[in-house]
Amino acid sequence: MVDPSASPSRPPLSPAALALRLSGIAVIVAALGGAFAYVNGSLDPQRLTPDALVNVLEKNNGVHPGFRRNHSKGVCVAGYFESSGEARAYSRAQVFMESRTPVVGRFALPSGNPYAPDGSVPIRSLALRFTQANGQQWRTGMNSMPVFPVGTPEAFYQFQQAQLPDPATGKPNPAAVPAFFAAHPEAMPFLQWIKTARPSASYATETYNGINAFYLVNQAGQRQAVRWGVVPLSQDTADATPPQGADFLEQDLAKRLAAGPLRWRLNITLANPGDPVNDASKVWPADRKVLNAGTLVLERTQAQDNGECRDINYDPLILPSGIEGSEDPLLVARSAAYARSYLRRASEVNPLPANQESRP
Repeated sequence: MVDPSASPSRPPLSPAALALRLSGIAVIVAALGGAFAYVNGSLDPQRLTPDALVNVLEKNNGVHPGFRRNHSKGVCVAGYFESSGEARAYSRAQVFMESRTPVVGRFALPSGNPYAPDGSVPIRSLALRFTQANGQQWRTGMNSMPVFPVGTPEAFYQFQQAQLPDPATGKPNPAAVPAFFAAHPEAMPFLQWIKTARPSASYATETYNGINAFYLVNQAGQRQAVRWGVVPLSQDTADATPPQGADFLEQDLAKRLAAGPLRWRLNITLANPGDPVNDASKVWPADRKVLNAGTLVLERTQAQDNGECRDINYDPLILPSGIEGSEDPLLVARSAAYARSYLRRASEVNPLPANQESRP
């Protein structure tokens, strides 16, 4: 959920880099605005807080100082986005107007354990930061699953609680997760997908979905509800042999990029009137219009411990003019929890042994 801060395995931040980090935190906090008021309990003490969300992730995954609390294991990537022009009628965002926009991204596993084997979970994630020429940014986090299991922060928190280790056994209660899903029928689309989902052998061959809905806003102020995702265009050049080792995803990605850039098409799906916009657990019909907004081109990897993505909080509500968040409550909760997690790990030291290579 957050990036590692300075550790014995990396040089300390320079004064300029430290100032940049602090200014970045200020921008994030300012951008949250009412999000904190909703989630941190300042308006209603009974509401779920970002600390509670982060704490339950730590209880499930353990505390790994200097790492994200979720999506802890990953790798930085960099490249650019090339607009096709198809989204210009729907959004005034500069990212759709310019021919190219620089991108810094991060592939990761949805786990809070930075040492988890790559095959331990079937889901992969991709976070991106587009930096427009006017200085505005678009940040987005996407996952290989097509739908979220639940539609509210409270239900997500309860789901995490169902996976907490029992102090007596050190393992989760095997009846807790089935009981949770029995009480949450909205999770059925996710459960149907997870039954057949298999861990991918490559970050490069995955489709990544934004899941939450947003609005595109054009020059006339017209708003169109959308969801977006990226679909791989690069040919599969993986070896026929099954992946080996705990870290095959990063190794495979580096090998592929050494042979040339990797490409994904940015698809933006337009909602019809009446489609659920504020519930990420509900899918939209397959016949909705899809824009080919352009091509994401990734050219190189960067180590997580010193790459540019290390100090980026991929807050989904950091948006440029021309893109707006929906009223999906998960967006507000993610924004506030990401900021709280960022502040925690930015003050931590990653205590890796001297003979242990720093993990992303």
